Amino acid sequence: MEIVSDRTKPQVEEYMTRDVATVSPDATVGDVAARIAESDEHSGFPVCERRRVEGFISARDLLLADDDDPIFKVMTTDLLVAHPEMKVTDAARVILRSGIQKLPVVDDAGNLVGIISNADVIRSQIERATPEKVGKLVRTLEQIHDIELEQERRTVAIDQLTPTQGRVYADELEGRQYELERGLAEPLVVIDNGGTLLLADGHHRVLASDRLGIDAMDAYVIVIDHEIELGMAKTAANEGLEELGDIEVVDYARHPLVQTTKRLQSAAND
Repeated sequence: MEIVSDRTKPQVEEYMTRDVATVSPDATVGDVAARIAESDEHSGFPVCERRRVEGFISARDLLLADDDDPIFKVMTTDLLVAHPEMKVTDAARVILRSGIQKLPVVDDAGNLVGIISNADVIRSQIERATPEKVGKLVRTLEQIHDIELEQERRTVAIDQLTPTQGRVYADELEGRQYELERGLAEPLVVIDNGGTLLLADGHHRVLASDRLGIDAMDAYVIVIDHEIELGMAKTAANEGLEELGDIEVVDYARHPLVQTTKRLQSAAND
């Protein structure tokens, strides 16, 4: 069992899942196979004696085993694990190079404290990119309006958001829905303009959330204490954008870049 640790942030403990489903070494192959078959999320489990990790069992390990065999006979014992203080980027390298999808996370005593997946790694990279986007918008607004702004992270109700983009594309909407279902969507960027919540970034994510029945989303909020005239607010008003239902969903076939490509192809064939 190999453990790698590093105190540089962001760390594994910030993105790992702490509530981990496990199996006992004495569980039978048949029982674990049934759990995997009935689950939409698990293709394998850490094998723990109390909280100490003894191995890992995957669907592949069960293929040639008898239903009555105990798991400790067929589980993988030569496994890689992460430490909570390990850098997420290092965990990503292990996951990528080993081809595994999930990495058990153990403390100094070898006790299971979480699990980090390839999806968690992707989410960590998404969340690192968003603050840069927010910071750039804040600096732009401060320069244009000669004001000082504050930022905060909070959950916002999507039905309280005023859209500032009148059109989204159907294919990208499907992509954002796929990400949301797997917990990969980045936070929204919202401007609280004296109490009016303007959606600055994340229109596809918001519509995808609405389709999935999600009422609220995580957001970076730029706070303006008193309402000021913002260009995006004027654009929203001019386009009659007041609620999510005012946003048009455009089929990908009508995407302007696709039309441009088709024109270029036609010109090349002439």
